[in-house]
Amino acid sequence: MKKINCDFSPMKKVLKEDIRKLIVALQNNIESIVDEENCLLGDFEKIKRDFLTIEMKAATFYLNCYLSPFTDKYPELSTCVQNMSRLKHGGLIVIQRENPLESLLTSGIPIGADLTHSLLESIFYPGSPLHDGAVLVNQNQIVSATNVLPLSGRFTGERKLGTRHRAALGLTERSDALVLVVSEETGRVSFAFKGELFPITTWVG
Repeated sequence: MKKINCDFSPMKKVLKEDIRKLIVALQNNIESIVDEENCLLGDFEKIKRDFLTIEMKAATFYLNCYLSPFTDKYPELSTCVQNMSRLKHGGLIVIQRENPLESLLTSGIPIGADLTHSLLESIFYPGSPLHDGAVLVNQNQIVSATNVLPLSGRFTGERKLGTRHRAALGLTERSDALVLVVSEETGRVSFAFKGELFPITTWVG
């Protein structure tokens, strides 16, 4: 198992301060709830946004930690998902880690090229013959495109997820792979790891 070499101290300090501010905001709401003329709905909405910001900040940090032992190209991945997010181009990028993935996905079209953001963006460009399915990345190489991933059976009830997100969860439920997802509906970026889905900022590596 490759060692994840990250200095958690600065991030923990930032998160502790952010959480402290959130607690203060909640305490202020508790004190002002007795005021019948004070509507707290706007405050709740701001607290919800602040909490999501904290979650995304932490997830972005951990994403870099999870990626760095397995590829030197996470700045290229960063640029790619930022551009795709801005343009609302959907995408599904699998980063192979320790586990072999051949038995878990239906192989697509071999690429065998160095990973660059421009090549990834061209693969997922709408109308490209390669844009459907997932791109498989191993170390610093784009191995293949149009790969089909196993779908997760979770979140098919009240919380419905699109095919890309279910595919990302499905693969990470069965392996230690990390999967980046860009939603073409919203442009939001998230990553799946160990069967969980985390929203991230369009981070800079």
